[in-house]
Amino acid sequence: MRPTDVEAVTFDRSESVPNNQRLPVLHFNVSVRNPDFESLFAENGWSGIWKNGVFTYQHYHSGAHEVLGVASGTATLLIGGPGGRAFAVKTGSCLILPAGTGHQNLGSSADFQVVGAYPPHQHADIQTSTATEEMLARIKGLALPETDPVQGPSGPLTKLWRRPTTA
Repeated sequence: MRPTDVEAVTFDRSESVPNNQRLPVLHFNVSVRNPDFESLFAENGWSGIWKNGVFTYQHYHSGAHEVLGVASGTATLLIGGPGGRAFAVKTGSCLILPAGTGHQNLGSSADFQVVGAYPPHQHADIQTSTATEEMLARIKGLALPETDPVQGPSGPLTKLWRRPTTA
């Protein structure tokens, strides 16, 4: 996978969801039939690994960036808050969400399951209300991951999230 195979989308604020205007959401597909996201994420230093679905209500995290790897099934995920964009995901899809990015499951197959993880020393706090100034400062000051959760130190995250941005 090359950074050109990755869709990078930046979202403006959306109602009560702050999103992250500095770092883009990264969306790509892993080109193996049954990706072992748990092993990939762990091998690349991401922690707090879990398996489940995605909440059916809009939420975001102010204390962690998050990766979601679709282990099975299909879903439509609304990324970027109420004014965001619907992403059709399937087995092998991967989304890397910078802190502050809203996400919600709009509908999924019965076998839909994701594997999620966070960079070391970051912890997801589930937020559903308008971000306070303290939360916005935490999102802005959160450390960038040292590695891409799928491809390690040379993966697309390490290139696309470190590229100079205009703000």
